[in-house]
Amino acid sequence: MAILQAENKQFHLDGKPFQIISGAIHYFRVVPEYWEDRLLKLKACGFNTVETYVAWNLHEPKENEFNFEGIADVERFIKLAGDIGLHVIVRPSPYICAEWEFGGFPAWLLQYPDIRLRCMDNTYLEKVDRYYDALIPRFTPLLSTNGGPIIAMQIENEYGSYGNDKNYLAHLRDGLVNRGVDVLLFTSDGPGDFMLQGGTLPDTLATVNFGSRPEEAFEKFREYRADEPLVCMEYWNGWFDHWLKPHHTRDAGDVADVFDRMLRAGASVNFYMFHGGTNFGFYNGANCSNDVDYGATITSYDYDSPLSECGDVTEKYRAVRNIIGNYLGTDVSEFPELPAPIAKKSYGRVAMSEKADLLDHLQQLSEPVKSVCPEPMEKFGQSYGFIVYSTHVSGPRTGDQLHLQDVHDRAQIFLDGVYLGTVERWNQQPLPLEIPAGGARLDIVVENMGRVNYGPRLKDFKGITEGVRMSNQFLFDWTIYPLPLDNTASVPFGRIPESNPRQDRPAFYRGEFTADSLGDTFVRLDGWSKGVVWINGFNLGRYWEQGPQKTLYLPAPLLREGKNEIVILELHHTENAVIELTDKPDLG
Repeated sequence: MAILQAENKQFHLDGKPFQIISGAIHYFRVVPEYWEDRLLKLKACGFNTVETYVAWNLHEPKENEFNFEGIADVERFIKLAGDIGLHVIVRPSPYICAEWEFGGFPAWLLQYPDIRLRCMDNTYLEKVDRYYDALIPRFTPLLSTNGGPIIAMQIENEYGSYGNDKNYLAHLRDGLVNRGVDVLLFTSDGPGDFMLQGGTLPDTLATVNFGSRPEEAFEKFREYRADEPLVCMEYWNGWFDHWLKPHHTRDAGDVADVFDRMLRAGASVNFYMFHGGTNFGFYNGANCSNDVDYGATITSYDYDSPLSECGDVTEKYRAVRNIIGNYLGTDVSEFPELPAPIAKKSYGRVAMSEKADLLDHLQQLSEPVKSVCPEPMEKFGQSYGFIVYSTHVSGPRTGDQLHLQDVHDRAQIFLDGVYLGTVERWNQQPLPLEIPAGGARLDIVVENMGRVNYGPRLKDFKGITEGVRMSNQFLFDWTIYPLPLDNTASVPFGRIPESNPRQDRPAFYRGEFTADSLGDTFVRLDGWSKGVVWINGFNLGRYWEQGPQKTLYLPAPLLREGKNEIVILELHHTENAVIELTDKPDLG
């Protein structure tokens, strides 16, 4: 057994002084076939611990239906880390932030309109407790007190940045203890007064999160915790990206310098992130303090971390490893050997051969619902993807404007099938609309670009959340088509016609390519506008010509020798339905 204890300003592991040198790797952002590779590279860098969040929405995608298989097999990830010789820190909070969809909350929570999140709300706690009943018993055999690798677990996550309900924090802590968790428990918060006041418990270890100025952060921490070990539970050595914004990078030398100063202050450090990975599918989160500044996180979660999105060693990795070697007085050549680099492959250009117009095939793609008002997708039990609102508008009407109240997050407007324009959450300007005599069909295709994962606007309903107006007149009597796009099996593909005029209508494209051997590759979509890519039925994630990201990472385990299928939902238009599979990433 390896028992971690905090006493007299330092950690002891089985009675011996211990300094945590940890790195964050999220199992849910890495294909399981690569977990071992990433963990071995963490150990080869000189780290002794791996940390991971636990994503509730991955494990309970539908209420009371649990998933712990494949990429959700968190137990296998933890066991693998232990077999490699790493300690494990688990952060199983109901809420994780992590730039992950809804901060890890399952979207079905929003089917309870009066629910209050992250506090002593009975409805919310009932759901959390049931989830913990399914989750926590999976961890107890893996605790260090039972011979496993888990040495510590977190209570909630940066709670002081959100609330101050101490009874709620105590409920979560007691819930862990009562379910058999007897390893060290802790909280983590920013190094500010209101954060440390609201997010901590007096009898529980506190830690702080920051990216620079460690001396200031630890000085503030000491005002509140004079006798506890110094811990930076999230050392932000890089940063995440939003669509429409530049790609973030941070100098390796600066990262190494701040890290070195923390180590020499005797602090334990957890790199957030050591390896970022990928927001596959529709799991990217978003940030939003008001609708004007809504920003959706891109598909890549490279984070400019020491290990790149595709698992490559970077300059930052080498700089961090040298700091650890110097600090420990060990030549890095004595560190565990790095695994061989994973092969990259360029499969060349792949032409799409089939197409299906989304609006033309709504009946095959969705079970329509009649509704007086254009309700958000959560009301229909839908978590992710798209939703289409259709109605008939009487005419003639001249000089009118179409108002969407409120659109979350991006709506494409069609009148009798003709594209009129796009209304975006961050730019909800009305569209001028002329209706001919006899009226016209109005279709509104709304994309859920990712729920808010941080801050006071967590309850982020998707679709049209209030109503649709022509000038001051609300429009009623809608047919609604939920499109969660869990898979694309029902898409009725046909050959792409030789004449393929530009229409700016959402359409699915399908193509195949043959792989003689397998390697990591990157999907490049030059000439495409915005949409989603599936490989052999697996949702790789979103692309957008606006950037910064220009390629999607495609890990080799998602491919198969022989024929491979590519499906693309293009929301606007492509002049040339061809993609490229290249051996080089481009994150802008």
